[in-house]
Amino acid sequence: MDKKTGVTRRRALGRIAAGGAAALAAPHIANAQAKTITWKIQTSWPGGIGLKIFKDWCHSIKEKTNGELEFIPFGAKDVVGDFQLFDAVKNGVLNAMNPFTLYWAGRIPASVFLSSYPLGLRQPGEWDVFYYGLGGLDIARELFAREGMYYVGPIQHGPNIIHSKVPIRSVDDFRGRKMRLPGGMVAEVFQALGAKTTLLPGSEIFPALEKGTIDVADYVGPAINYALGFSQVTKYIVLGPPGFMSVYQPVDLMDLTVGMDSWNALPDDLKTFVEMEVHTYSDMHHAMIQKADQEAWKKFEADGSEVTRLGPDDIEIMTEVAVPIWFKWANKDKDAARIFKIQLDYMMSPSLGYVTPDMIEGQELKL
Repeated sequence: MDKKTGVTRRRALGRIAAGGAAALAAPHIANAQAKTITWKIQTSWPGGIGLKIFKDWCHSIKEKTNGELEFIPFGAKDVVGDFQLFDAVKNGVLNAMNPFTLYWAGRIPASVFLSSYPLGLRQPGEWDVFYYGLGGLDIARELFAREGMYYVGPIQHGPNIIHSKVPIRSVDDFRGRKMRLPGGMVAEVFQALGAKTTLLPGSEIFPALEKGTIDVADYVGPAINYALGFSQVTKYIVLGPPGFMSVYQPVDLMDLTVGMDSWNALPDDLKTFVEMEVHTYSDMHHAMIQKADQEAWKKFEADGSEVTRLGPDDIEIMTEVAVPIWFKWANKDKDAARIFKIQLDYMMSPSLGYVTPDMIEGQELKL
């Protein structure tokens, strides 16, 4: 698909260049070969298959655009710390970022609803429906535009899982545990279950587990977590019931967000290319990580890791805890409320049926 995209664009540019009137209408094309637009982009991936996929994708952009646009990739902390990405892009230190969207809950409260949250939308396709079918993309772009940035689109990678030094066989076992979580609603749900939570970037999880600063850590999926050495410092992997691998972050989303000055400097045809390319990359990124996850499970087993699963009763308890937290976060501001209303209606529809009227009885959404 990528090769087709590149070929199609080159043919289109060739046709434009061939016509004098068209060339005058799009003067930037005549200058394309003279100067390549270069973007410095840092991801939140600290290593493993995630970082490799990101770098390979970035290195493909120059050829796909016939030399008009180039992405220079940086891994986590290569230029700035993970939690400094927002300001680095906003202030022009970086042209763009590829972070976990949930990191900005403290900056944009509504962003907690731009990635999965406990017991909410549960499948990758459901999030694509929200973004590309129900208006989520337009709202996300509106929110980031207020911060001087352009939200290009979501990037899928898969569910997050929990690694633990001690066995976790029910939600009661989280009580008193020192646990790394991404913040926002996810942290509040586990706090309500008795965990003592802390926020750490991915690159700092291994040393924290190794030193005993934390007992339990959430991060991404098996392939990347294995590459980061989690099997060396934990014994147990905690999942949801069969078919519900992660009950608290089943579709952890990343994104590509660009500084507004860098975005506005792009010709219109390259803006369209980047938007379409990110959607394509999201599908590829997700599939390649899922493939690597299947291989990683065998490695965890060989290292002696044990998988434990929460049961239906645990899901019922977590749902009772999660629902009022949904509404609490939705009512933090009007943007959060209108995003959540779209998702709540979807979850209550016959298409999904995750939420029933009795589950939200007594809750109020302040639109």
